[in-house]
Amino acid sequence: MSSLSKGIRKAEVALKWDSSPLGTPAHDLDLVAATYTSDAPYGPFAYLVYFDQRSPDGTIALNRDSRTGLGLGTDEVMTLELDRLAPDYVRVVVGVTVQQRDGRRTFGDVARTGVRVLEGPEVLAEDDLADVADATAATVAEFTRNDAGVWRFRKLLRGFDTDPAGFADLMGSPEP
Repeated sequence: MSSLSKGIRKAEVALKWDSSPLGTPAHDLDLVAATYTSDAPYGPFAYLVYFDQRSPDGTIALNRDSRTGLGLGTDEVMTLELDRLAPDYVRVVVGVTVQQRDGRRTFGDVARTGVRVLEGPEVLAEDDLADVADATAATVAEFTRNDAGVWRFRKLLRGFDTDPAGFADLMGSPEP
């Protein structure tokens, strides 16, 4: 890779799932992004983006938020303008969590889950979350900035058995 490489400048993470069967509580999955600074690249997070929110500087935004999975195509879409993030931010981790308000649910309880990470039209990663079927939350993507300021992508599929608040604290932790 040459020093002229711009790396990943802007990425999109899209999440889809099928709605719950008729007469049962809705399945609600959520995309979550956590940012980390050079002082603490593995936590605690600097800020989170979730539920119809955007980052304080507008560089990370949840553009679509579904509470049911109804409809065609993707149910949630998050845009990450990495090239606009302040230089102090060196890591962004994106994850998915299953809301637990109607009892414990895992990814295996939700039909046809899928996550896709894109840079423009190029698919960087896709996953159906089957490898984390017993989890209630999972990281799916990691973006890191090197010393030259270039952002890199790595698929980071790690399952967790925790509620959404607990996941926010765990998602940036180093891999075991």
